[in-house]
Amino acid sequence: MKKNGLIVLLLICLSGSAFSQTLKVGAVSKVITPDPLLPISGGIGTPKPVTEKKGDLFVRVIVFDNGQTKIAMVGIDNLGWPSVLGDKSRALIKGIPPENILISASHTHSAPDAYGFPDQTGKNFADMKYLDWCVKQIADAVNEALSKAEPADLKIAVADAKGKIAYNYYAPDLYDPRCGVIQAVATTGKNKGSNIATLVNYAIHPEVLGSKRGILSPDLCGPMYDKIEAKGGGVAIFINGAQGGMVTADTRREPGNENNSWEECIRIGELLGEETMRIISNAPVVQNPKIFCTSRKFEFPIESDVMKYIMKNSPLQYKFSKPDHVSAQVNLINLGPAQILTIPGEALPNIGFYLKRNMPTKLPFLFGLTNDAFGYMLTKVDYNSFKRYDYVSRTSLGEMTAEIYIDQALKLVKESPKPE
Repeated sequence: MKKNGLIVLLLICLSGSAFSQTLKVGAVSKVITPDPLLPISGGIGTPKPVTEKKGDLFVRVIVFDNGQTKIAMVGIDNLGWPSVLGDKSRALIKGIPPENILISASHTHSAPDAYGFPDQTGKNFADMKYLDWCVKQIADAVNEALSKAEPADLKIAVADAKGKIAYNYYAPDLYDPRCGVIQAVATTGKNKGSNIATLVNYAIHPEVLGSKRGILSPDLCGPMYDKIEAKGGGVAIFINGAQGGMVTADTRREPGNENNSWEECIRIGELLGEETMRIISNAPVVQNPKIFCTSRKFEFPIESDVMKYIMKNSPLQYKFSKPDHVSAQVNLINLGPAQILTIPGEALPNIGFYLKRNMPTKLPFLFGLTNDAFGYMLTKVDYNSFKRYDYVSRTSLGEMTAEIYIDQALKLVKESPKPE
């Protein structure tokens, strides 16, 4: 009888082991620099001609697969990446549910126009052939990353990035200095112990060069990628945060004098890369983390005449959920002890702080400009309240955008399981 009991116990243990899932992670980067070079866009208006490039533009992907849930996180070097383009890539990706594919723009102001901004006559200057090629590059990168996924542990950390990296142009100290880092480390095979990928989540406008200098570039993100990959190996990925109104690169030398050079991109990017590796260096290892991923569609009214004009005249052919309303996919992901919430635009830093404060984790991540990029998101009490906010109000969907987002996002947080 004892022997039979031992056999049953052994079978139960083996069965549990067989069904336990091992986390696998894959990462890939692909160059999306146009050849020949194309005009670049820093926002609404006609793209500016370029004469040179500093660094390459990339699409960078990390995929998580625990056998039950598969998630792809995509970073693309562009001002923004509308859902119309993102959905085209999702349709070409095999093996990952479309709603589990997060596509985020780095927000560099030195890349080709992906919005198809129309001028006053309705004419636009977006290169649709180039955008369609990028759509395929994204899909190919995700498919390849999934095929390369290998057993991995995670390291996750959130801490202040130190040094002269970012500040708020409107009010210098009103920005979030926290940098979130997710690093995947291979656990088997010839790559055992090596980094597969390092994802950086930090709020900043990569606009050191801007769109008026005639330079196509990933801006400060390029040197950051290089520094992280040189120090740690693997693929570096950048996902922006709540950097709206107006968290930008700290290029200040003295009042009225800024350093908008490629050398300054290198300084800031390398410093952010160094801080990333410092922050993650002593993080505890997370083995086979529990993964949860959900998504919902949030609907927003379009109140801004500027935004109505852009979306109705863009060659991307935006889809409206109902007259003068758009919807955006918002994701919530638990990755072990960390929680990630996506933002379909440029949320102001006070919104970012409020969201993080209400997320049930010490490791909160906000992925800005993700799954869509519907301009600035500011609360109703800030909307059109100060002269300084004229531009961000005009290029927002409307007064209620952030209010709707905050209410629905926190509802999503409360209805989802807590990270563990």
